[in-house]
Amino acid sequence: MVSEHKPRVLVIAEAANPRLTSVALIGYSLTNALREVADVQLATELRNRDSILEAGFPADQLIPVDNRKMQGLAFKVAKFLRGGESLGWTIYSAFYNVAYPVFERKLWHMLESRLKSGEFDLVHRVTPLSPTNASPIAKRLKQIGVPFIIGPLNGGVPWPAGFDAIRRQEKEWLSYVRGAYKFTPGLQQTRDRASALILASGHTYGEVVTTDARREKAIYIPENAIDPARFPMPQPKAPSKMLKLAFVGRLVPYKGAVTLLEAALPLLKSRRAQLDIIGDGAEMGRLKELVAQHQLESCVSLPGWIAHEKLHERLCASDVFAFPSVREFGGGVVLEAMALGLAPVIADYAGPTELLPDDCGWRVKFESADQLRAGFTEVLTQLADQPEEVRAAGDRACQFVRANFTWPAKARQIRAVYDWTLQSAHKPQFAFAFNPEHRA
Repeated sequence: MVSEHKPRVLVIAEAANPRLTSVALIGYSLTNALREVADVQLATELRNRDSILEAGFPADQLIPVDNRKMQGLAFKVAKFLRGGESLGWTIYSAFYNVAYPVFERKLWHMLESRLKSGEFDLVHRVTPLSPTNASPIAKRLKQIGVPFIIGPLNGGVPWPAGFDAIRRQEKEWLSYVRGAYKFTPGLQQTRDRASALILASGHTYGEVVTTDARREKAIYIPENAIDPARFPMPQPKAPSKMLKLAFVGRLVPYKGAVTLLEAALPLLKSRRAQLDIIGDGAEMGRLKELVAQHQLESCVSLPGWIAHEKLHERLCASDVFAFPSVREFGGGVVLEAMALGLAPVIADYAGPTELLPDDCGWRVKFESADQLRAGFTEVLTQLADQPEEVRAAGDRACQFVRANFTWPAKARQIRAVYDWTLQSAHKPQFAFAFNPEHRA
């Protein structure tokens, strides 16, 4: 039984910006959706204020916290060590762990009297999404009796065996000792003091839920969702003799754009398929070389990045979303493609495989790069002869995402967690394709 009373919630989302992507977009989109089911105040970094207000978020529900000096210093040091902004994300996370507690301490000093007066029914930390960040505010909230919810948490998926060379190309040196994060001061106490833990992947669930007490307050909810306004219902597609494939992502080794092009070569050379690779990065040169070498200019497109608000138009022209990425935490781009009726073909590992119901697409098992490439060749060749099966899987994928993975649906799921935490409802159950609580 869900309470009709809207809970008064302080949402902490240090990263929340409608103009950005990834974590910042999740932080903003989820918080904005929660306004329909809760009385929300958003505490976020000052740098996000203008973008949030321009998007129509009410100024009286926004609490900017200025931690730009500390966060900027951490970013500059991490950027120097990483040699840029696109590689070595474990290094950035390590320095972010140092900067973030300063943000929360400033927030506590700003809101201490309001929290102690009972203005909020609970506090919900939405971002950072990483499970490696301690929350100093957890102890203070516990002392004054205000429930504290953390999540969705996701990250740290291990590199699959056989991909160590790619791991080094990504400058993921710190990932070899990532387990040291468990000794971060205050981290284990943060988890123990939380009233609910929203965990967004099977890997993170296994890392965080190490005691019976944590299991009782843990719930699995993936972090990603789609905005129905940006990804409207697709129009029926005209039958085509060619299998139309799409890929979206950074053109770096672990995302697998080159693997996909090589896997699709037999179909592309025989003009039984078209391939649209959307994105940019270090592997663009290699992709162009392969296209020229095999004279595929008429059936392979390399447009670079496309504005997020225009992405749906481009994707709607394809039938299959082919994504051989070997290390995705969440896989939001897979949900976006599914919402537009594309049937996914994905590497059977980490985030995307947890989002995909068995009848909505195809998973490719692998233990090496060669096996992954061969597996994609086999599946794509099979699908080229089964256009009706591809279309049916895409239709089912679209229906599944629109029922469970829109931001309004996500807000309703989180509201159910609020009611459970406030003891006005039982622990909720959701119809996801995967649930770590049900694993043998």
